[in-house]
Amino acid sequence: MRFYISSEEDILNGVVTDIYFARTVRVLRSKGIRKKVRMEFHVVKLPKGYDWAVFAGLEEVLHLLKGKPVTVYAMPEGTVFRAGEPLMIIEGYLDDFAIYETALLGILRHYSSIATKAARIKKLAGDKTVLFFGLRALHPAIAPMADRAAYIGGVDAVSGVASEKYLGLKPQGTMPHALIIAFGNQIDAWKAFDEVIEQDVPRIMLVDTFYDERIEALMAADLLKEKLYGVRLDTPSSRRGNMKQIVEEVRWTLDIHGYKHVKIVVSGGIDEKEIMELRGIADAFGVGTSIANPPSIDISADIVEIYENNKWKYVTKRGKLPGAKQVYRKRPGLNDIVTLLDKPEAIPEGYQPLLRKYMENGVLLIDLPKLSEIRNYVLEQLSELPEPLPI
Repeated sequence: MRFYISSEEDILNGVVTDIYFARTVRVLRSKGIRKKVRMEFHVVKLPKGYDWAVFAGLEEVLHLLKGKPVTVYAMPEGTVFRAGEPLMIIEGYLDDFAIYETALLGILRHYSSIATKAARIKKLAGDKTVLFFGLRALHPAIAPMADRAAYIGGVDAVSGVASEKYLGLKPQGTMPHALIIAFGNQIDAWKAFDEVIEQDVPRIMLVDTFYDERIEALMAADLLKEKLYGVRLDTPSSRRGNMKQIVEEVRWTLDIHGYKHVKIVVSGGIDEKEIMELRGIADAFGVGTSIANPPSIDISADIVEIYENNKWKYVTKRGKLPGAKQVYRKRPGLNDIVTLLDKPEAIPEGYQPLLRKYMENGVLLIDLPKLSEIRNYVLEQLSELPEPLPI
């Protein structure tokens, strides 16, 4: 028995690839064909209902390409983009980097899909706290990656213990139903949690295990008084009914008994529509599967230029636009102009180029931002955009 996961060494060495890329390299080298190309990464069409997405995964891409004979242009990690815009360009000899296309697309697609969904959730939640609880929906090998992608997208905290080691993010969470069931009753479980867990951890008690949410919430408040930070409702859909009414009942009951300080956290099957419905009454949301398994941001990669006779020739497959491109943006918002990378048109005042040269011949040229800086960059852009329509 084993874990069927790729090692970092295999990813860096191009072992994790599709067979047709490996065969492409064999054929090119066997026939002595050395073509210097520019390969562009872009999205032709975003998921239904999406007007924008978040570009994420660049740091891992640069780690993969470090030391390899390629030049990389890219948008900064965390940039909000529209369909049809170039996200990244790799320049080099095709047989030197074709083997990595599978890994490159996998990194960018997975990261951008999770980050984008997290950003949509956070935009809809506004100033309400969003916690990412989605690791149980994923293979544990990629837990830190998923936490990182969700955090880039704007969630306020993640639950993964490993992410403190790998990302420097202190995990946050409450308690499972299993703890309460193991004790046999709510009060003993809540007491034990309060006695054992560090005092700097907010006392947020799960209040829907055995009794009505309203009753258990009041029980927890009567037990812990001012120490109680919040209550969590994780009511399954089979028992939920009108979740907004349940939250309103809990809020009313806590308030009339003098517990207005107690916050309400809602989790369990939360997606965009639930955020819209509950954000006016709930204080925080635990969101798992909808962020962990989001609609795919289908990034593709296409050769758009070949270097021949000492100049770049514009060429690509049908259905795509030839020529390596640059995006100019004027903020606030996504006021973008797309033009050729090497031959920009007259750009109006106030527009700035988005794609930057991050790597030349495998050498990193730009200091990469901290994780918190990427997240702040995403939140700044989100503040300039209208709310997405929930899907």
